[in-house]
Order: sequence, then C-alpha cells, then structure tokens
Amino acid sequence: MQEKQPLFQEYEKNVDYMCKRLGVDESFDMVHLDLVYAGRGMSLFLVDGFVKDDILHYLMKLLSNLHPDELDPDPLMKLLKTHIPYVELDQEKDLNKAADTVLAGPTALIVEGVQEVILIDARTYPVRGPQEPDLERVVRGSRDGFVETIIFNTALTRRRVRDRSLRMEYLQIGRRSQTDVCICYLKDIADPDRIEHLQRVLSEIDTDALPMAEKTIEEFISGQHWNPYPVIRYTERPDTAAAHLYEGHILLIIDGSPSVMITPATFWHHLQHAEEYRQKPLVGAYLRGVRFFAFFASIFILPFYFLMSMKPELLPESLAFLGPEESGVLPLLVQFLIAEIGIDMLRMAAIHTPSSLGTALGLVAAILIGQVAVDVGLFSSEVVLYLALAAIGTFATPSYELGLADRISRIVLLLLTGIFGVKGYVIGTTFWLLYLSRMQTFKTAYMWPFMPFSWKPFRDVLIRSPIPLKNRRPAFLHPKDPDR
Repeated sequence: MQEKQPLFQEYEKNVDYMCKRLGVDESFDMVHLDLVYAGRGMSLFLVDGFVKDDILHYLMKLLSNLHPDELDPDPLMKLLKTHIPYVELDQEKDLNKAADTVLAGPTALIVEGVQEVILIDARTYPVRGPQEPDLERVVRGSRDGFVETIIFNTALTRRRVRDRSLRMEYLQIGRRSQTDVCICYLKDIADPDRIEHLQRVLSEIDTDALPMAEKTIEEFISGQHWNPYPVIRYTERPDTAAAHLYEGHILLIIDGSPSVMITPATFWHHLQHAEEYRQKPLVGAYLRGVRFFAFFASIFILPFYFLMSMKPELLPESLAFLGPEESGVLPLLVQFLIAEIGIDMLRMAAIHTPSSLGTALGLVAAILIGQVAVDVGLFSSEVVLYLALAAIGTFATPSYELGLADRISRIVLLLLTGIFGVKGYVIGTTFWLLYLSRMQTFKTAYMWPFMPFSWKPFRDVLIRSPIPLKNRRPAFLHPKDPDR
C-alpha cells in the first residue's frame, strides 16, 4: 500500500511537497503555476501536453475576477460548486494520491487555507483517429476501431451498447505506472461470480508497471505461462466487443492499448470473425467452414504429407502422386524445418519493413529465395507447395495469437512424425487434442462445447446460425438472463 501524506496546515509546505514529489525543477514538462487569486495563494500542477489549454485559461480567467469575500465562509465548497464551472471535478486529502493523479493527466489546484486538493480533469492525450484495424478487416461494416486512449475506447463501446446496466469499473494497476484499467460488463447479464473472480485476480497483481499493457495483464491472470495457446481473445473492433458483451462476456480495456481483452474465450472464439456476420447466413456458414478447413490443414497437412513421403506404402494407388519426385539435397524433414524458420524470418522482416518497401520484400522472398532454392535443388517443389498451403491456413486464422500457437504445434508434430513415423503422428495428434481438452480459461473448458460435448452449442460453433434463431446466450457463461 502507498503511504498517505495528508495536507499540511501551511500552504507553502503543501506546495514544496508537491514540487519535490513531482520533480518540477527536474522535468521541463512538469508545470507549476504560482498564482494569487481572491487574496489567496493558489498553485496549479499539471503535465504539459496533457491539459486542454483553452479550458484551463477559461478557469484561470474566472478565478482572477474573484474577490476575497466571495470565498467565505467555506472556500472549498464555494470553488467546487460556484466558481469553477467544470464537469469533472474531484477533491483529494492525500498529497501522494494527488501527485499520482497529476501524472495521469488531471490538474491539481492547491488553495491557501483549504485542506484538500482540487482535481480538475481537463486532460487530453495525443491520439490517432479510430481507424479500421488491420487484423480484423471486413468488406461490409464499420470502419472504426479502438485506439490507445481508454476514454475513447469506453466511448466507442457505449456508442454501441446503450444499455442502462452497462458498467465500467475503473482501477489502476502497477505500483509505479498506475495504468488505468476498465472492467466492462452488462450487470443484468454477466455472471456475478466471474466478475468477482476477475476483480479479485486483478487486485492481486503486484508489479511496478505494465509496459506491454494487455499482454502483461494476460500473463498475470491466465496463469499458464508456457502454454502457447491463448486463453483470452483480443479485438480492436467495437462491434465485436459489443456482441460479446451481449452474450455475457467481460471486457478489459487497458489504457495505452488498442486491443480489448474478452474473457472468457474458448478455442472456438479464436476462429470466429466479424466478416461471417456481415454476410448472409449461408455465405457466413460457408466462410466459417473454409476457415475451419484452412486452420486444421495448417496444422496437419504438412506432417501428413511428410508421413506419406516417408511411408509411401501407406498410400493407395490413386494417391501415389503425393510423394516428392525429387527429394532435394537436404533430408525432407530438414527442408521443412528450414522453410518454417524462413517463413518466420520473412514475417518478422515484413513487420519491420516500411510499407513502401513491402512489395519489394515479397518479390525478393518469392523469386530470389523460393524459386532459386528449388532450382538449385535445395528444396523440392512439393515442399514449397505444401508449406505455402500451411502458411495460408495460418494467415486465414482470425486470431494472430492462435496462428502463432498453431505454428509451434505443427513443428512439434513434424518432429514427432520424423522421429517415430506413424506412431509419432498419431500420438502427437492425440496429445494435441487431449492437451486442449484439459485446458481451462477462467474455470471454463477451453474446448467447450466439443469437450464436454453439447450438441446445440457445437452446431452453432460449426455453422454460422441466423441471428433470429440464436435466442439463447452461451450456457458456459452462466448468464443471469439466458434468454435473448
């Protein structure tokens, strides 16, 4: 717990303490205005760049016109209720808490003879426009997306959820960073036990800062540090976030991140995309089926092809063409591993490459690396073909985190198949399925409704059902109002 420091009786001591606490003389952007209004000493503490100058100038102009008798007999109440006409005002008796609040953006006003700090929340942040997120593009639909400022994100959410039971609970995490975090849920729908559990877990996070925002929080609350599969879904689309709120999910909005966390999220949530619900139900069902096929193909098609190449006697005559005609200079397993690492290198290079050079990088990778590697005999053409299919399946996965986890699973399955043959492929596939079936996300089975099996929810997972027919909320969320 942070040590409290009540205000001193002497005005000068309060000002000196705040100056030292905030490092006014050591930081050029930490502003201290020493003023005299209505015959009283007043001090404003603010961070340059975090305050709306026009609003502050307006308030200072009003204060400069005050006469001493206008603040008697209760100067604090007179200022709060009469002479500072602003919407977001607060008061604080702890100097340490007031200093931390200034670092978050609001302005602190210390008045001579007043034993509380007046906090004026006239902050503004450098922020980009709410553009469509790159990872969740749709052909039809809204083009706005979450940004890095928590107030903008809560406003974008409320714009779509005009429900009186929508709750936005505010807390700060990080002893030094004091990062703003918002727990967002519909009180009339969300399970109270899940809300309480999430509140308790967040309150127990003990760290000095959240440098990576939502990813740091995920590592604290998921409790599965070496598990590559994500147990929390991320979205940068306000409409996707709103849809999950109406189902009974709980959102976490973290200041400094454009990604909103959706809890709990099963394995199947990571395979859904807004585009499926922006098209007709039949088209959406088709798109979901193609996405499922691409996802599972990205994991199993490469090890299966490798197994058939090792054991061609397992193939029927009609599929005898699956094996490589020319094996290449390197063993087939080594070719696959090198190609997998090469694709990851290319992906990282594309991330760090300026947009204007992205096309050139793709041409270099496709022509100079891929084609030349086949021509010199380093790779066989079949390896490039099947690896491209696996890569396409990975990129067709809506969840970026799930795509990375699938790549690791594919490499492990390749190694098991290369070492143990048919037994390795069967054991690896079985272990993968059992591993996911035993996982949990916030006390919920990760593979629900496949494991434990429930036919109607599983049908809705496999097939994009028409919205008028989805009259029940997901049972695993235990919603207070299960009927839609």
